[in-house]
Amino acid sequence: SEGSRGINFGWTGDVKYHLGANRIITEENQKQVRVHLANNPSHLEFVDPVVEGYARAAQDNRSKSGYPEQDSNKALAILIHGDAAFPGEGVVAETLNISGLKGYHTGGTIHIIANNLLGFTTDSTDSRSTRYASDLAKGYEIPVIHVNADDPEACLDAVYFACEYRKTFNKDVLIDLIGYRRYGHNEMDDP
Repeated sequence: SEGSRGINFGWTGDVKYHLGANRIITEENQKQVRVHLANNPSHLEFVDPVVEGYARAAQDNRSKSGYPEQDSNKALAILIHGDAAFPGEGVVAETLNISGLKGYHTGGTIHIIANNLLGFTTDSTDSRSTRYASDLAKGYEIPVIHVNADDPEACLDAVYFACEYRKTFNKDVLIDLIGYRRYGHNEMDDP
């Protein structure tokens, strides 16, 4: 059928970043870093606890009997949220809530809100009761870094600060990357 023709050729018709990816990056000193972009075939945040589970599984040494030994430096979870999804989808709050529990703690996750001030298709005044999309994080004592997406150096500083915070305190940190979509809501637009 017309709808499945693309699938027969290996295409899904979905946007590329929904399909996930795996890559091993080798630096000059031969140190390897594995990057795994989890498959998330929707704008929903169901992938968040899956990514946390990936990170925790990579951190746990299960070579001995008993409770596994955790090394939080073995993997880092980075979650990218939409500005409407972060406060609006319950799975985000559930993921934040379990992050401090012994069996689920990953030594801190770096959360990034790709905040285009539009949500998916709704103004923020019609989609949440708080001033900032990041206000949910306050309830979990997660520090929030607000940064202008049009200032690349400030964005790099925010990421560096977030990495240092996670490394020092082994806790979640949130970057609220505030930008806008110049041409409205369009999957191919670059926020």
